[in-house]
Amino acid sequence: MWKGILLVLIGACCFGVLSTIVKSGYREGYTLGEFVSVQAGFGMLALWIIHFLSGRKTRGLLNKDARTCFVLGSSTGLVSITYYQSVHYIPASIAIILLMQFTWMSMLAEWIIYKKRPSRIQWIAVFFILTGTLLAGGLFNTNTNSLNWKGIGFGLLAALCYTVFMVVSGRIGASLGPVLKSAWIVTGAFVIVSLIFPPLYLVNGRFTGTNLWIWGIPLSLFGTILTPFLFAKGIPQTGVSLGAILSTAELPVAMLAATIFLHETVTPLQIVGVVIILSAIAMANLKGRK
Repeated sequence: MWKGILLVLIGACCFGVLSTIVKSGYREGYTLGEFVSVQAGFGMLALWIIHFLSGRKTRGLLNKDARTCFVLGSSTGLVSITYYQSVHYIPASIAIILLMQFTWMSMLAEWIIYKKRPSRIQWIAVFFILTGTLLAGGLFNTNTNSLNWKGIGFGLLAALCYTVFMVVSGRIGASLGPVLKSAWIVTGAFVIVSLIFPPLYLVNGRFTGTNLWIWGIPLSLFGTILTPFLFAKGIPQTGVSLGAILSTAELPVAMLAATIFLHETVTPLQIVGVVIILSAIAMANLKGRK
């Protein structure tokens, strides 16, 4: 159980640094389409190389689990597109808050689909997590009248797509193993991303003529290699509801990365929010252990 908790937490931390990387890349003139495409492309190649080097049996799309993982990959690709797009329209702190709505969405979806009613401690933990995200995200330091509805819409879509991944991931692909499962998921993500943003950078000189390929390394490592692999290993051990709660660790990590690398200011109110989130996570874990 604790091993699964640690894996999910590390995966959430990996996801948390993505916003800082993307925001830094935007300042260098790179686009949304370039980032999501190179992220999925590098991740797909790396995972398939790891799988083939492992010598394990390859299960193609004729296998039901492989097909399901491939289709599920569209949700992870859409998470990147909608979340990165949301940051374009609204402050990053608000975009993170909207993404965090996957916490209660995942619990509600599991309740409706799988008839698994959340426990009282999970509801309490989610309440404190949502309260903490409002504080940690700096909502009360932002003029909400200036929020763009497109950004809010993309943020909620990102949360919905993330919910699909969280609910389905732990229940499929058991016969594939974590690496092959992740490879098929990321392959599905690359396909959906390529349909929306064709990889024109491969022919117009942007890939080799700029540092785009360098940016693709950390994006793919944290966004499409480590996170799906760690979630694929950890969520079956923790369960979807607890996994969704643990995944909220990405918020304090995102704030810390933004403070260190982007020199963004963190207010005392935001620090209080982070403490509330971490306390809620600890409360849920300690209760589950007991």
